[in-house]
Amino acid sequence: MKHNELIMKMTEYYEGQPHRIQHFMKVYGYAKMIGEMEGISKGEQDILEAASIVHDIGIKPSEQKYGDCIGRHQEEEGPKAAEEMLKGLGYDEELIERVCYLVGHHHTYKNIDGIDYQILVEADFLVNLYENENEESAVKTALDRIFKTKSGEKICRLMFAQFVQGE
Repeated sequence: MKHNELIMKMTEYYEGQPHRIQHFMKVYGYAKMIGEMEGISKGEQDILEAASIVHDIGIKPSEQKYGDCIGRHQEEEGPKAAEEMLKGLGYDEELIERVCYLVGHHHTYKNIDGIDYQILVEADFLVNLYENENEESAVKTALDRIFKTKSGEKICRLMFAQFVQGE
C-alpha cells in the first residue's frame, strides 16, 4: 500500500508531464515483474519497487539547476529528492539509504552491486530502448553488456525479437 502512496506522490511531482509518469510506471512494472520472477527476497523486492518508482526523481531538480537532465546530473540531484519524499511517507531508514544509492547510480553500469540494482537497470533499459526507438545495434549491445537476469533477458528478447531472432 505504501508504494501506491509513493506512486501518487511521484504523479503529483510530475504533474502535467505524462511522459515522465508513464516512464516510471513502466519501469516499476518491469522491475516488479523481474524481481518476482527472479525470486528475490521480500526486502530486496521492497527496495527495488520503491527505487523503480523514484529512479528518475532527479530529472526535475537537474533541469532546474543545470537546464538538462543528463544521467550524471540526475544521479547527483536525485538522492536528496528521493530521501525527502520517502521520509515524508514514513519509509524506514535502511530502505531509504539503499533507494537513494540506487537513484544515485542507476545510470552507472559498472560495478553493479546487488540484484536490486541489476534489475532496476534492466527495467529502465527495457523502457528506454523502446521509448528512445533504439536500433538493432543498441538492443544487441544492451543484451550483451547489461542484461544478466534470465527474466530480464527473456523479456528483452521477446520485446525486440525483430532484432535478435536467430541468436
